[in-house]
Amino acid sequence: MRSQDGNLGLSDAAVPLLRNLVRERSGIHFEDSQLDLFADRLAPLVIEHGFESFLDYYYLLKYDEAAAVEWHRVMDALAVPETYFWREIDQIRAVADVIVPLLAQNAGGRAVRIWSVPCAGGEEPLTIAMMLDQAGWFDRVRIEIHASDASPAAIARAKEARYRERALRNLPMPLRERYFRRDGETWRIDRRLWSRVTSWSVVNLMAPEQAAPLGSADIIFCRNLFIYFSEAGIRTVVERLGDWMPSPGYLCVGASESLLRVTTRFALEDINGAFIYVKRRP
Repeated sequence: MRSQDGNLGLSDAAVPLLRNLVRERSGIHFEDSQLDLFADRLAPLVIEHGFESFLDYYYLLKYDEAAAVEWHRVMDALAVPETYFWREIDQIRAVADVIVPLLAQNAGGRAVRIWSVPCAGGEEPLTIAMMLDQAGWFDRVRIEIHASDASPAAIARAKEARYRERALRNLPMPLRERYFRRDGETWRIDRRLWSRVTSWSVVNLMAPEQAAPLGSADIIFCRNLFIYFSEAGIRTVVERLGDWMPSPGYLCVGASESLLRVTTRFALEDINGAFIYVKRRP
């Protein structure tokens, strides 16, 4: 794969420069020890353009008028799509059993808004929909579930509503039988449940003009993304969410992620046995 001159024969002297640009625009950070991996992910895009160096691709992404489309392809190339249904379910159970009931009491006719970002192939927002459907909440209060990812390819997969066995490996069998039907080597999700997700959209969390309209959600699931971000990127996103979200607002991050040294806008609380960051009124 790699020649003496660089990745796939490309000149890679500008890889750190390109890495820094990607971090600035997307929040995704590759350490110096991961530069080969970063170059491997983007090399096919560089070659497809007929470029002989990563510097040419850097100039395209930074200055070309058509760069917006190319950035979507970058996000597809860097996306880590591995997830599954019923993942880290304690937080979702706390949302259905405690948080939604609290918000419903004070909804005043408005919808309870939930945002899942990044949503990958839709496994997380659909798990949320399953839990709320099981609890009967869709019949008691207006609920909006919005699903977003920076990768257009991920959103395309989510809209297909088709999943392989691996994605269902953690799902209890009664729920598999209720919400899925086998279709060849894949499983199709029940369209009624799929329609509980109000919107599917491509959103880069580092782009405020894209994230702000959904950043005012009452509950935000942003799980297992910050492990790929620089600390500065995490702080930028969390501070913006602190500006946009209502009080109280509930922010769910991954089990291996911590915001305790990043922000004071959210307090970590134990809600029904799940740790969730909560924005309270000052």
